[in-house]
Amino acid sequence: MRSRSVDLLILGAGVAGVYAALAAETEGARVLLLSKDPLPSGSTPWAQGGVAFPLDDEDLEAHLQDTLRAGRGLVEEGVARSILEEAPRHLERLLAWGLPFHPEPTREGGHSRARVRHLGGDRSGLLLLRGLLARLQSPVREGHLAVSLLVEGKRVAGAWVLGPEGPVEVRAGAVLLATGGFGRLFPVTTNPPGATGDGMALAHRAGAVLRDLEFVQFHPTALPDGALVSEACRGEGAILLNALGERFMPRYDPLGELAPRDAVARAVFRERERTGGVFLDLRPIPRLEERFPTVVASARALGLDPLKEPIPVAPAAHYAMGGVKTDLRGFTGVEGLYAAGEVASTGLHGANRLASNSLLEGLVMGERAARAALESLSSPRAPEALPALTLDPSLLPELRRWMAREAGVVRRREGLEEALAFAEGLPLEEAPPDRATRPALEAGSLALLARLLLRMALLREESRGAHFREDFPREAQEAYHLEAQGFTLSRVPAGV
Repeated sequence: MRSRSVDLLILGAGVAGVYAALAAETEGARVLLLSKDPLPSGSTPWAQGGVAFPLDDEDLEAHLQDTLRAGRGLVEEGVARSILEEAPRHLERLLAWGLPFHPEPTREGGHSRARVRHLGGDRSGLLLLRGLLARLQSPVREGHLAVSLLVEGKRVAGAWVLGPEGPVEVRAGAVLLATGGFGRLFPVTTNPPGATGDGMALAHRAGAVLRDLEFVQFHPTALPDGALVSEACRGEGAILLNALGERFMPRYDPLGELAPRDAVARAVFRERERTGGVFLDLRPIPRLEERFPTVVASARALGLDPLKEPIPVAPAAHYAMGGVKTDLRGFTGVEGLYAAGEVASTGLHGANRLASNSLLEGLVMGERAARAALESLSSPRAPEALPALTLDPSLLPELRRWMAREAGVVRRREGLEEALAFAEGLPLEEAPPDRATRPALEAGSLALLARLLLRMALLREESRGAHFREDFPREAQEAYHLEAQGFTLSRVPAGV
């Protein structure tokens, strides 16, 4: 087995990982950035929405209130304010780097004003990531999956990695997780194939706390194959119709099509059940093909023509609000381990993410986590690899069906209990890192996260009733999440 040593190991090459690497480079650090899939990788290139930057000091307060409102009372206000206050500095830097932001911001669901900055129409994530990668000097190794973390005492000191040429032991002064979410736990998702929650599972098994996993955002408008129809389309005038041709959103929320995503997703779900289908009429948007080329191409690939008729849409698993609990500098509570982006839970999103706040969080927290990690570097001497967690991947389709039926847009306590019984019956196994394959590792991560998500969802139901509650206190939530994880000081909590 080959071995190498770096100052900072970054797992994941989306916006948070690449921006973190750029920040670390400016400090002269030796950085190794690993991508599980070919570049451009992660969920960032799939992001059609842009980046939500406050327009000015006055709008910062409005942006904060929109974020709090969307998060259903679970946003940590101090966290949100801190991230939004730092946002203008990052916009100035990106503009100075020549990234082609459109001069006129647009409005998306949940926003009270037009403040979302796009790049290249609905290719914002892709163009943002390409622009960041173009400035990166550090090496990016594609096709490398972190199998397990290396630990020395109570400190994370690198990772055992499976690459195209075999296993590699990477010793690092600190590790930064930027591995994204777990959308592939559901059969219909807007996430890429690599969104299997690997970083969350690695952190959990190293002793970090996971929280808010029960809060999965379902994007309300996905095509039958899971292709995303951007929120910005509704911001520019697209309307939702049921199978009877009725516009229904004003009956569910006074903001209509621009209500927060959870409200729109539930309305779409109910109207599909009530009338047999829901359709998005994109024809009110001027210059539709010019402004949303990806949406038009995705629809035509399915034999649909959005320029001539409304297109069928349905909710799809889109974004994980929860993840590895961190502070405002990306620290996970486990020495040597940091996290940023969708893999992390800072408290910004609460129970429901405001549209286009995710890329902003990736920028702000990616830089913060990198700088904090470099301040904590340690030289590992003899780290050991934690066991890998695996599952027969042939069992995943049935798990996904359970998650879609019982842990999707609408949930019932009885259904959650049945789904948890199935998930806890799956034969998860610990394996030596050198005997684990990518499919078995990804299946193991998803099964572990399914158990934790379902436990958290049930504890919330049992403790306070509703899935979304504005009066559910953060202090109580933390206690329930720890109980759901069976969290102890051991590195592999009981019940895994």
